[in-house]
Amino acid sequence: MNFPAPTALPTVRRVGTNEAAACIPALAEVLVDCVEGGASVGFMLPLGTAKAEAFWRGVADGVASGARALLVAEDATGQVVGTVQLVLAQPDNQPHRADLAKMLVHRRARRQGLARRLLEAADTVARDEGKTVLVLDTVTGGDAERLYTRAGWQRVGTVPEYALLPDGTLCGTTFFHKRL
Repeated sequence: MNFPAPTALPTVRRVGTNEAAACIPALAEVLVDCVEGGASVGFMLPLGTAKAEAFWRGVADGVASGARALLVAEDATGQVVGTVQLVLAQPDNQPHRADLAKMLVHRRARRQGLARRLLEAADTVARDEGKTVLVLDTVTGGDAERLYTRAGWQRVGTVPEYALLPDGTLCGTTFFHKRL
């Protein structure tokens, strides 16, 4: 499923079950760039390519099994510059829910509305998968928190000192939900 974009803007698409593994090197590059830029997405500095690729191999396995949906944004040359995931596999009593995870946009592709387009595409995929409630967490006070609020997500609450930024500094985490 492709989500068209105006000419010269990145294209957002869902990665097929048989192609996720081929995206691993490009996704690892985006992850390393985001962590080096300070993104609190579960990794600490320094983040090596091997560790980033190992993470994405696990994601590719989840895509292949149907447990995850992986979306990528590719620039005009076909280079991956952004990504987001939906964790579709949930407990038996939550089949209607998915978690939005690892929203990443390479620093060279920011401030072009790409994160917003990834969110819109994730909403479409979630609906196609029969999901009606989405949840996520993000660094309190960061750019992503403002993005999610503007995109219609509802703030649930904040947990102070929930996680570490890549440099080891404690940060709060804000939880959000969205009904589709």
